[in-house]
Amino acid sequence: MSSESSGAAVPLRQPVARRVAFFGGSFDPPHLGHIAVAQAAQRALNLDQVLFAPVGLQPLKPTGSSASFEDRVAMTRLAIADHPGFSISLLDAPSQEDGRTGTASPNYTVDTLARLRESLPQNTTLFLLLGADSFRTLHHWHHAAEIPFLASLIVASRPGEDLSNLSALLPRGLELRPISDEPNQYRLLNATGDRSSLTILPDLNYDISATQLRTQLLTQLLAHVHGQSGAEPPLLSPAVLAYVLSHHLYA
Repeated sequence: MSSESSGAAVPLRQPVARRVAFFGGSFDPPHLGHIAVAQAAQRALNLDQVLFAPVGLQPLKPTGSSASFEDRVAMTRLAIADHPGFSISLLDAPSQEDGRTGTASPNYTVDTLARLRESLPQNTTLFLLLGADSFRTLHHWHHAAEIPFLASLIVASRPGEDLSNLSALLPRGLELRPISDEPNQYRLLNATGDRSSLTILPDLNYDISATQLRTQLLTQLLAHVHGQSGAEPPLLSPAVLAYVLSHHLYA
């Protein structure tokens, strides 16, 4: 007799466990260094998905971004279009303006990650992907000590980056323990016994400064006006560069 005819319950299939990294930033504009960091994390942590999330307003950057949120989303879509496993997240879209002050509220990572975790299946392993420069400011973030227990940390480090004293960079109240048989892997604990992890991706060549980008964009803009091609190795994908030029951004 079949289980259907006997009335026996058919066990529900559990959703496949997935490994997802949230990669937030201004992406103003998204450059090839961002892609390189995400690819390195994807390989090292066997990630199923990297969510690129342009941020509405970063609390530690009150002056905001040069390009609009809509332009930054459009450019990020173009930047990741040919990369399997990369997707856009709009969870960090600008918040509604305060009726009293007429300004938007900052986007806090702790709130964004909490909303993201609620939207994902329970068996999803969630990571937060950070550049070393962002990691250095982590202890200043809103409810910083809660963040590693919403998403394990992945920190992308550049050649020559001194991350020898990781404990000093962590939010207060967190304990760091190296995992002896796994280089660049650490366990994070808090006073209540919660556990998380920290992974360092060492020696990634993604050191592209805002000054470099602006200088090359100006050069590309002048070359475009004169019908020439830029001589320097590009810092942006061709699709993103075309968008910048056609929309007259950063001029």
